[in-house]
Parts: sequence; structure tokens; C-alpha cells
Amino acid sequence: MLQPVPSGKLPVSQGRSGCPINMTVELLGDRWSLIVLRDIMFGGLTHFRELLNASMEGIASNILANRLAKLVEAGLLTRNDDPSHRQKVAYHLTEAAVQLVPVMAQLGAWGARWLDTAPELTVRAELLADGGPPMWERFMAELRATHLTGAPARTDGVLAELTAAYEAAAARDTPARQGLPSGSGRTPRARHDPDERP
Repeated sequence: MLQPVPSGKLPVSQGRSGCPINMTVELLGDRWSLIVLRDIMFGGLTHFRELLNASMEGIASNILANRLAKLVEAGLLTRNDDPSHRQKVAYHLTEAAVQLVPVMAQLGAWGARWLDTAPELTVRAELLADGGPPMWERFMAELRATHLTGAPARTDGVLAELTAAYEAAAARDTPARQGLPSGSGRTPRARHDPDERP
């Protein structure tokens, strides 16, 4: 059962000042909070072990546990028992986190424009930038259905489109990164989640 979504303002302190930019940076400005939200939002990951094993940046388990607790306490995530397994919990975005999609899209677009980023990781940012607010709205509606009401992820939605573009770019880029001829047919190995049943 999903937890109720907090309404109104998030339960965070005033911070150093009442400035909305300062308070947002104090809440999300550490090295890992936005990365954890990114992996839940764009990776469809909802379990601790999934988030830990799929972390491209190599987040440590104690840091991940700390950030998940911080994001739950701040009202950006909910923590729910997973009905499929007694010892697992699932983390879901709240409405406040879903509304970070435009921020994430703009951060990705800025990074793709100004930083030397990996092509396979840049493709989603470019698609979101090109899709603009209409695509962001569709993606937010999708995330609301999945995270707030518990509907299964769509196979024909924005997340599926972004994932397919990433997988295609990763398949093209992998041979080049490994020094293999392009078209060698080698694709990245899927990560195994030890919490998932075979």
C-alpha cells in the first residue's frame, strides 16, 4: 500500500535563509540526493539493492541508506513494504519529487551542452530537452501513475522511449569504448540484482 502524498509544503527547516533557491540547494545540493532521485525517476529502480548495484557513480551503501532516509524525511520519497518480499521495501517518488522532472531535464540539457558527457548517457537528456514541457508533462503523469497510485510502468510511455534510446546508444558506443570494431554485436551485460528472483 502506498503512503499518502504530503500536501502543502515539505517538512524541512527554514535553512540559512528563507530564499527558495538557498532552501532547495540545502535540500538537494549534496553530492548524492539528485542522483538517487534520478535513478528512481529515470531508472525505474525502487529497492535499496537495485539502487546500490545500478549506481554508475558507485554510491556506498551507508551513503545510499542515509540519502534515502533523508529524502523520505523531507517528503520527496515514500518508503513502503514490498508485498512481493517480506524483507524488502520499495521507495516511491512523491508529488514534490515528480515535479522535479523539469529541473532534471534542464540540468541534463545544461550538462549535455557544457560538459564532456558520455553519448549513451546524454541521449536521454537530449530527448527530454527536445521534447520540452509537453514531454515533461507526459513523463510526470506517467511517474504519478507508477509512484503515487501503484500502476505498472507503461511499455509505450516516455520512460520506455528514454530507456530504448539509452540502450541503443549504449549498444553503439560499447564496441568503440572497448576498442572493438563498430558493429561487432557486443552489447553491455545486464546487471544482476541479487534481490530479484530468477
